[in-house]
Amino acid sequence: MILCCGEALIDMIPEQTIRGTEGFVPHCGGAVMNTAVALGRLGVPTGLFTGLSDDMFGQQLDAHLRASNVDLSFVVTSSRPSTLAFVQFVAGRASYSFLDENSAGRMLSISDLPKVPEDVSVLFFGGISLATEPGAEAYATLLDQERRDRVVMLDPNIRPQFIPDQKRYRARLERMLAKTDILKVSDEDLDWLIPQSMPYAKKIAMLMKRGLKLVVMTRGSAGVVGFLKDGSEVTVAAEQVDVVDTVGAGDTFNAGFLCKLNALDCLDIHTLLELDPDRLEQALAFASKVAAISVSRQGANPPWASEVMD
Repeated sequence: MILCCGEALIDMIPEQTIRGTEGFVPHCGGAVMNTAVALGRLGVPTGLFTGLSDDMFGQQLDAHLRASNVDLSFVVTSSRPSTLAFVQFVAGRASYSFLDENSAGRMLSISDLPKVPEDVSVLFFGGISLATEPGAEAYATLLDQERRDRVVMLDPNIRPQFIPDQKRYRARLERMLAKTDILKVSDEDLDWLIPQSMPYAKKIAMLMKRGLKLVVMTRGSAGVVGFLKDGSEVTVAAEQVDVVDTVGAGDTFNAGFLCKLNALDCLDIHTLLELDPDRLEQALAFASKVAAISVSRQGANPPWASEVMD
């Protein structure tokens, strides 16, 4: 099983009402939840560790996750409110206003950490849940306690406007990177992590020195590049589709990548070290295909296995 650890929230998306005024419609969201949903739809045994509210929005998230075959036995449910992210689009770009104080997700504590069973072979972390405390420290502590022989994938999905304390956030990422096997970053993430002006390959090499086995860098329409520990690079072009909505594209990519590595028997701590450029290319290409399907339709709506031609 892959255990995804991080936020599940409600995106309040502006839509025109029947009276012609603008209202907000609640949609299930959150980077880590999107990845869990995509994995579940692709047929990979998947669980989610997060904090959910028992309010109406938490019930909406619960139903969405169950419908996508995500195991919710790790979820911590409370009567705290759900996190709401109100979205505004200005000149085609999304900006967010978060209602997250004392939320069910943000207020996870170390006392809420589950004992992770042996059948969980992969831990996935990421999203804004790594920036907002106290929950962020709970996730970092879970990694400290449950790393063992499990594969760890991290997608920081850095959003500087959501980071209340950059120094603490950087220290937390450094602590987690030391226990990470697979790092997925966008080119923007890479420049935030290493702001010095230098070729991206040199920045990747600096990250690799921290013990990473594999780094994947997405570059939007320019495609994706994978870097192996031996210095090998694999580039895969972006799928050509009519883009409708990019929300959740990177999260769905993560799911497709893990799904394919799992199908290739390369998703345990030993076989990951033997990953070669050919199998890495297969995994990157499949992940790109899965993400392309998601962006071709409205909302974070990952495909089911039956919709993906491998």
